[in-house]
Amino acid sequence: MDKSTTSLSLQDAAKRLVTGLVSEHDAEVMLAHAIEHNELHANVKRWATEQWEGKQLPGNINRLETFIELGDLQTWLAHCGRTK
Repeated sequence: MDKSTTSLSLQDAAKRLVTGLVSEHDAEVMLAHAIEHNELHANVKRWATEQWEGKQLPGNINRLETFIELGDLQTWLAHCGRTK
């Protein structure tokens, strides 16, 4: 199966969580916290301080180059009581 169909960037995963009450950045922060606390597995890439782009995420996680498997995201969402 093509990786693009089984893996999402943190930014793309966050877009799936956006609601009227949760902004894209808030969703990115939620995902970053879950990754940092080993609740959500991801292939993480971190920004060096001088490279930072946009609003910071916990652990200097790069939202564009950190990838989450779709199945892992769905499992995490189910565990959190959210479905998407």
